[in-house]
Amino acid sequence: MIDIAASSLAIIPGFNSIWSFFEKGGVFMIPLVITSVAALAAIVYKILSLTPNRVIPADLAKEVSQFDQHLAAGTEQPILRKFQEGNSALARLGAVAAKHRGRSHSRITTAIESFARAEILHLYAGIGLLDVVITIAPLLGLLGAASGLVVIFQGFGETTNHVVIARGIAEALTTTIFGLAIAVPAVIANGIFLRRIEVLAARLVVLLGGLAHAFPPHR
Repeated sequence: MIDIAASSLAIIPGFNSIWSFFEKGGVFMIPLVITSVAALAAIVYKILSLTPNRVIPADLAKEVSQFDQHLAAGTEQPILRKFQEGNSALARLGAVAAKHRGRSHSRITTAIESFARAEILHLYAGIGLLDVVITIAPLLGLLGAASGLVVIFQGFGETTNHVVIARGIAEALTTTIFGLAIAVPAVIANGIFLRRIEVLAARLVVLLGGLAHAFPPHR
């Protein structure tokens, strides 16, 4: 069945060279391919989950920064409705602040901080999978390299088998290259996402700190 599928896909330009590359890597290419798919899924998920509309929408951030002015003018109801819709991390935390309005600033801040921990943990979702990929991909590449070395040594004997040696070298180099090719983009993406999360978390702290002080406590 695999041979049929491979022969049917051989008409695609460049497929033969790609198939040959994976074929040279041997059995360790299977977990490496799975690892690459997991890395790609995690990267796509983080790109989508860290968009401004999901964390800090620009229009809502502007309204939150001017919330005291909206309170003074009596135009805060549209913002409170956005909070209740909960379409972003800022909106959900804003709803927590609105729910505790009338209490002291310290109590509002404490309530926001409690819920903010959960929101920030949600921002880190998917980072753990990238960490696993960064660790596993090079190790799988090294396992493939070790397997290739075994094949190479099997080619040595009273009569040197150059075909077996060539196959072992190809396996060793292919798995090592593929493992590093998975790990390097994952490391870069992981660093970018962590920095992005730090910036977003700091921005949330600033906005929500101002929001907590905008609600006047009941006398």
